[in-house]
Amino acid sequence: MNLDELTAIDVHTHAEVGRDGRTSLSPALLGASADYFKAHGHRQPTIDETAAYYRERRMAAVVFTVDAEHATGHPAIPNEEIAEDCAAHPDVLIPFASIDPHKGRAGAREARRLVEHYGVRGFKFHPSIQGFAPDDPIAYPLYETIQELGSVALFHTGQTGIGARVRGGGGIRLRYSNPMLVDDVAVDFPDLRIILAHPSFPWQDEALAVATHKEHVHIDLSGWSPKYFPPQLVRYANSLLQDKVLFGSDYPVITPDRWLADFEKLDLKETVRPKILKANAARLLFRENP
Repeated sequence: MNLDELTAIDVHTHAEVGRDGRTSLSPALLGASADYFKAHGHRQPTIDETAAYYRERRMAAVVFTVDAEHATGHPAIPNEEIAEDCAAHPDVLIPFASIDPHKGRAGAREARRLVEHYGVRGFKFHPSIQGFAPDDPIAYPLYETIQELGSVALFHTGQTGIGARVRGGGGIRLRYSNPMLVDDVAVDFPDLRIILAHPSFPWQDEALAVATHKEHVHIDLSGWSPKYFPPQLVRYANSLLQDKVLFGSDYPVITPDRWLADFEKLDLKETVRPKILKANAARLLFRENP
């Protein structure tokens, strides 16, 4: 990957469909998400199509799915498949994996194998869908391995459109995605590089507090059009957290084209924009400057 040739790094995109047509979540949960984002009719791109989309825009993208089989009963798209398909496009795609924390030490062994043999650079957690609190010791063997390997742990935070308005929210408990639960993880694993995904409604101030206080905690801006960002998020991104805020779209539900068009209208310092769009992610993911 030639970082100099990239205009941006999108740290939050989804692989929603596998090679065999398997979806990342059940039709009911995906349908609720489509309702929430008014995204009915959007295609679920293959990884090859995602690569072509980002290559055309001279961007790179982090790609992942969610393994929530314990809580949902729905088998995940295999991490190996996603990593292999991303490896066919190393100029634009960065593979992340997702491991259900309920796998315990077996999950930790899987994480090591995925990093060492498949080139995975990080791991996506969605506590509400996976049915666990981030500070639950059940996940600690997995965090320990991710920290040891120097990989990134990306946590969904805040409300989710998945399960919205489904009976009982589809069994999804929003409280598991309070970023304050990740604060304990940052204390117990002080060298673990963490991303708090999304503006963390209704816990935006909590996310800002954790990212300001903990050395290796970052925030990605995915899942919302920038025109809806809370004012305090913009203020911190423009000042105290300018080196720890990352561009993320939530593609394919939100496209980078739409996100970037609204991002241009934010009142940000010109020195801050390139940090958010590329430099911060390049340093976090590759430990070097673009």
